[in-house]
Amino acid sequence: MTHTKRGRAVNKPYGPFPCPRLTGMSGRDPFCQPRRNRRGAALTLMFASVLVAGAATGSLPQAERKSAQDEARSATPAGHHADVARAAEEAMADGKSPMEAAKRAVSRSGDRWGAVYSRGDYEEFEETLDGQYTGVGLWARSERDGRIEVTKVRAGSPAATAGIRPGDVLRSVDGEKTDGRPVTEVVSLLRGDATDAPAGTTVRLGLERGTRAWTETLRRAQLSTDSVAVRKVAGSVTVIRVDTFTKGSGDQVREAVRQARPGGGIVLDLRGNSGGLVTEAVTAASAFLDGGLVATYGVDGEQRALHAEPGGDTTRPLVALVDGGTMSAAELLTGAVQDRGRALVVGSRTFGKGSVQMPSRLPDGSVAELTVGHYRTPSGRAVDGRGITPDLEADEGALQRAEAVLRGLTGPS
Repeated sequence: MTHTKRGRAVNKPYGPFPCPRLTGMSGRDPFCQPRRNRRGAALTLMFASVLVAGAATGSLPQAERKSAQDEARSATPAGHHADVARAAEEAMADGKSPMEAAKRAVSRSGDRWGAVYSRGDYEEFEETLDGQYTGVGLWARSERDGRIEVTKVRAGSPAATAGIRPGDVLRSVDGEKTDGRPVTEVVSLLRGDATDAPAGTTVRLGLERGTRAWTETLRRAQLSTDSVAVRKVAGSVTVIRVDTFTKGSGDQVREAVRQARPGGGIVLDLRGNSGGLVTEAVTAASAFLDGGLVATYGVDGEQRALHAEPGGDTTRPLVALVDGGTMSAAELLTGAVQDRGRALVVGSRTFGKGSVQMPSRLPDGSVAELTVGHYRTPSGRAVDGRGITPDLEADEGALQRAEAVLRGLTGPS
């Protein structure tokens, strides 16, 4: 099955925490404000422009799923939530499709990240975060001109075997043109929703690379996400690469930090990380912070906060590596370690997806996820539409640059 990866997480009452010193700085951490997060509706930093041709399947912990669903159903729609709900209700009363009416209302609202999902699609989304999926193993995003461009290809996947590369443009799926289509529709075509296509079924992709245009027929396969990879490089540097924040990835990052060489530095490679579960990004931040603020966000004018857990490693040198494919929850983590003075950020400006979506159930059981607010870094910087500017610009050879910086920090003085 193929669909967009998205992150949703119910905010947990993490605080209050003791306020630590910032690494390499004197005085108290100005962003560590002890306070409890108020329990709110599900926070979703979804990356709707990212098309995952085979996203994770599985489930959230049952308690978290139930809480997210209950809060979504009990939340009072505001602003264009009400407009979308009204359009769906009127369509149902007229014997028309509430889901199609809701999609038109979202389109009129100008909500760039808003989307409407069928009941089945949304249930699948809730079961996509366990690290297993059926698909072809490619990631792509919707460009501003409406094209769908491949951003990443999983090694050993059907897409990789066929020779598809990042930068290729996806022009059609089973003969249906993709240009200008909403991401959700393209995802539905790739997944084969109309026939409930399982692993082993085929999908025909129309592709373009420069002046070359061709067609590839791929066979969907059962794949695993393997979202966290750890390797040690020359010297005492450990590279922790996180592709997406799926269930358990935050703890994997924390374990990798605990297992890193004593006195060595860490490169946290978030390039191409299109986001994921917000709670997992906060857990990953907890590996490097001793409590304190990770981000704030607003929902219908009400300000809330996300805090790291205490006890993280605050002394080991850290470089966060980012690029234009670093999005959403990955930007949240990057902004936290940068603002808190915990990491040097190396690479290129991040994507700029910092909006909060809230789900609401429509009369026919479909779900509308619409933007209700935006998150900010600990210093109050807005990310949406702006991205995060690295401390050290690097494009070609960015990883080698990051490793060199760390070796300089960890080498003999």
